[in-house]
Amino acid sequence: MARAVGMNHVALEVGSIDEAVAFYSRLFDLQLRGHGPGMAFVDLGDQFLALMEGGSAAPDETRHIGLVVDDREAVLAAARAAGVEVFGGNSFRDPWGNQIQVVDYADVQYTKTPEILRGMGLELEKSESAQRELRDKGLA
Repeated sequence: MARAVGMNHVALEVGSIDEAVAFYSRLFDLQLRGHGPGMAFVDLGDQFLALMEGGSAAPDETRHIGLVVDDREAVLAAARAAGVEVFGGNSFRDPWGNQIQVVDYADVQYTKTPEILRGMGLELEKSESAQRELRDKGLA
């Protein structure tokens, strides 16, 4: 049986691509992988976030994406400055109702290879608890 081995991308519905690119540019040093009618692809190194015009799905209380970042507090401060409410300690909704939960790279098992980190211009470390989780799974 085949195994799922990672995440290539997540697609978020937004009302306007131009407005979504402007909003997310206020939170992140945004680099577009591609942009076309009704869609934009935000580069995340070896992965990407797809923004798609639509907006047919209503927000709910639990549906969300967890976005790994290099500085969680900076993202949350930028979200507040952009006028969105931060809740649950590390979550916010974008203007289209997408719930984004930001987690610090140091604190999660998710790992970029040294080559990818270098290519992204990042020097990031893992917390001891994240390293222990990886070791316990035989992944470090």
